[in-house]
Amino acid sequence: MTTTRRGLALAGLALAAPARAATIAGGRPLRLIVPYPAGGAVDLVGRLYAERMEAELGQQVVVDNRSGAAGIVGAEAVARALPDGTTLGVIGMTTLCAYKTLYKRLPFDPRPRLRPGQPGERGDGGLRGQP
Repeated sequence: MTTTRRGLALAGLALAAPARAATIAGGRPLRLIVPYPAGGAVDLVGRLYAERMEAELGQQVVVDNRSGAAGIVGAEAVARALPDGTTLGVIGMTTLCAYKTLYKRLPFDPRPRLRPGQPGERGDGGLRGQP
């Protein structure tokens, strides 16, 4: 493929990304739930993800901090979100695996509702809501 064709192909993809995102979310902003308080390390990673997503998709991404119960409140918000693809979460895989053994009952079952997404900084995986 020549340099000109490659440049045109990349330009076409760059122009199509915002249109594709608007179609998926219906023009609504995407919501990224961070299950820990603002200002912490996980919040910082979530905000960096949000910036990158906005740049890649050309669509607003709102960071929603839902702290409480060691991350359970935020994870539950992601798990119970409508399966329309507009809600994502930054939740540690290790934490959710440990919760299944530490707590007799969680307010949600993470297995059917949460699926691994983009891996995080130190091997932890991000989670996203059911599409």
